[in-house]
Amino acid sequence: MKINNILSVFTPKDGKFLPLLRELSDTVVAAGALLHELIAFTEKDQRDALCIQIKTEESKGDFLSNQIAKELNNTFITPFDREDINALADRIEEVLDVINRVAHKVHLYSPERFTEFAIRMTEIIQEGTIEIQGAVTGLEHLKKSDTVFRKHYKKIKALEEAADVVYGEGIMDLFQNETNTIELIKLKEIIQELEKAANKVNSTGKVIKTIFVKYA
Repeated sequence: MKINNILSVFTPKDGKFLPLLRELSDTVVAAGALLHELIAFTEKDQRDALCIQIKTEESKGDFLSNQIAKELNNTFITPFDREDINALADRIEEVLDVINRVAHKVHLYSPERFTEFAIRMTEIIQEGTIEIQGAVTGLEHLKKSDTVFRKHYKKIKALEEAADVVYGEGIMDLFQNETNTIELIKLKEIIQELEKAANKVNSTGKVIKTIFVKYA
């Protein structure tokens, strides 16, 4: 039996990596939703509670990523190249890390308000995490749903391009309209972290595309 046929037998029956990756993708979706709530809807006195929830999701992501690494060390046959599994888990964990850094800066700086551009950035990030989740969920049936799977990483790329535009407009808006220098510095650092989060989502999309090219 050819190696490809062997892998095709094991892929749908995988009981370790795909469930762990799905759980990790659920975690990043939860963090993305909390981030949007933190920036878009929350009063100042409610922010700390959301920051704690985001930290909890980030810690859960660290645990899941470590579990995936342990399983990779202990498993001979994997449903996909172990390098791709490891890269996907690492990229998702990095999205969680940056989302947590945004929350940490919100907690430290306690800005008076957030701009419409920061809010739009969180919407883009949240959409990106949902696309990640959709792609991870589709890994089990990649060969049967390649068209749908392809749409996920293409949408992630489009979201990253939209984030670049919003980020540029957001920085311009701050320097043109924010008269309080301290608030300007706070908001600038936060939107810069949001832009990094959007970039990490796009990095995850690139790994997803690599898996598609290899296995679809």
